[in-house]
Amino acid sequence: MKTIRVVAAVIKAVDEQGKEILFATQRGYGDMKGGWEFPGGKIEPGETPQEAIKVGSLIDTIEYDYPTFHLSMDCFLAEIDSGNLVLKEHEAARWLTKEELDSVDWLPADVLLIDTLKQSKLITPEKEV
Repeated sequence: MKTIRVVAAVIKAVDEQGKEILFATQRGYGDMKGGWEFPGGKIEPGETPQEAIKVGSLIDTIEYDYPTFHLSMDCFLAEIDSGNLVLKEHEAARWLTKEELDSVDWLPADVLLIDTLKQSKLITPEKEV
């Protein structure tokens, strides 16, 4: 089975209320059009995962068998210092709190990453007031 190596960025920010939020994107093309994922892209030949995404520390590597290919996805933590994110290939995007992560229809490989994020201390749950 063909293996496709990709990187994904778990982009974290803080909203106006002080809640940590993560950036999710909706695919705008291909067989998985409409599914939600963390933004990223394919690793080019001769490129390392760190060079492909140019962000922070590795969170996890997700291995997932889709019907026609095996996906190996290196997932990195990223934060926005300034500026705005611009969609180039995605149909839509949303900032989600940890509690809202299940509110979109994630692609299967990203579901595995969501499970890791929910169990980690990388993002904190919303505090009740």
